[in-house]
Amino acid sequence: MEMLLIIAVVVGVLAYVHYNKIVSAYNRVQRAWSDVLTYERQKIKVLDVLEPQVAGFQEYESQLLEKIVGLRTAIASLPSVADGDALKSVDQGTKALLGGLSLAFEAYPDLKSAGLLNNLMREVAEQESNIGGAITLFNLNVENFNNAIQLFPGSVVNQLTLKKSLVTPFSDSQASAGFEYKPNF
Repeated sequence: MEMLLIIAVVVGVLAYVHYNKIVSAYNRVQRAWSDVLTYERQKIKVLDVLEPQVAGFQEYESQLLEKIVGLRTAIASLPSVADGDALKSVDQGTKALLGGLSLAFEAYPDLKSAGLLNNLMREVAEQESNIGGAITLFNLNVENFNNAIQLFPGSVVNQLTLKKSLVTPFSDSQASAGFEYKPNF
């Protein structure tokens, strides 16, 4: 009887510990996703300053303006719940925008606002770098959370109590296509 009580207490403590681990890991994933969204939204502020500068240019710039507005709309519509797949189109749009801005500078070397645009472009690139770091942390937290709900005894605790689903990490298929090496998983 005493042994059964000891076993029950140990199992209860283990369940309690793993329950808290899962909740903590889930909260870290949500916080990391919020960081990604924060950096994306900071990029909107730079795009808001960039938008009127680009608006004054010729037809090429009007197409670029549409891309900026579209990117800003895509960033604003990112879900508040962690979802690595939702960020793919925004990431691709940012890369396309940066490439388009570089071409605009080469095509229009006499622009009076080129210095301002260069600074804004550097700011967008810096924000993109921050987003890359935030995505790395997000994916690390996703891995830790997914491990917490898949590995024993956390998997049992999750199934019996929280019933949390796996979170999809962010991935970039365009970047992956550039590698010959493909992992065998």
